[in-house]
Amino acid sequence: MGLFGKRYSEMKKLLIILVAQKKIYIANDAGTVDIFDLKSQKIVQQIVLNPITTKLQKLVPQNIISVDYQDGQVLLVSIGKSAYRNVWIYKNHQLRKIIDESKKLTIKEVRFTDDEKILLGTFASEMVVYDIGEQYSLYNKHISQSTLGDIVLSEDRDSVFISDESGEIQLRDVATSKLIKTFSSQNVDNVYHIAYAKGVLVTAGQDRGVAVYQEGVKDYHIKSDFLVYCVGISPSSKVGVYSSENELFSSERSRYVYYWRLDEGENR
Repeated sequence: MGLFGKRYSEMKKLLIILVAQKKIYIANDAGTVDIFDLKSQKIVQQIVLNPITTKLQKLVPQNIISVDYQDGQVLLVSIGKSAYRNVWIYKNHQLRKIIDESKKLTIKEVRFTDDEKILLGTFASEMVVYDIGEQYSLYNKHISQSTLGDIVLSEDRDSVFISDESGEIQLRDVATSKLIKTFSSQNVDNVYHIAYAKGVLVTAGQDRGVAVYQEGVKDYHIKSDFLVYCVGISPSSKVGVYSSENELFSSERSRYVYYWRLDEGENR
């Protein structure tokens, strides 16, 4: 199955996977981000967070719950010993904490908006833009009464799609937090994960639905037999994938659907 398959998952539990600049960034339950070269499938770098001491005086690895990349910088969110979040930037082989858990933020997702600012999404559905250099929040906007699901930025990083447990996806302006559009016709329950490319938005829903929203095309959804936890889309927006239980489904804009059982690695 290769380095990214069974052998690696037997050693460590995968928490976050990010692909950027011909490398794959894998955050795991050992408190590290392992960076692999996609072509050679060999580890080329590793980001290590120091373990934390629990109230019972035990050393445990930090859980890394969000990862992003931009222009040679890796952005990380980890869970601190008080269950609040630490935010880190890794650049030029140096790891620097930019937000400490003492701020008592329950951050779920974090993304670069440019080299100097980041977007934070909290469990309480707060949308926060934070200036790294000045070390302050430009704004903190509460956007929903529902728990945050996922966030994904547009290609130019000027707007952001935000899902929550209501099944609704909001499109908001990053600079002002102003609501641009709402997508709500397909999912009726928690949207765990979303993906976007070139005018196509796909969702992974607790209601077993994979919603597809496209500019100029009628909205529709694919029904799964199980909960859908993750979706993906190719940069061209022509191919989408979703995971359901231990199967991975892939579909192009055609009548053919291909899928693999993740525990067998077998084409169907």
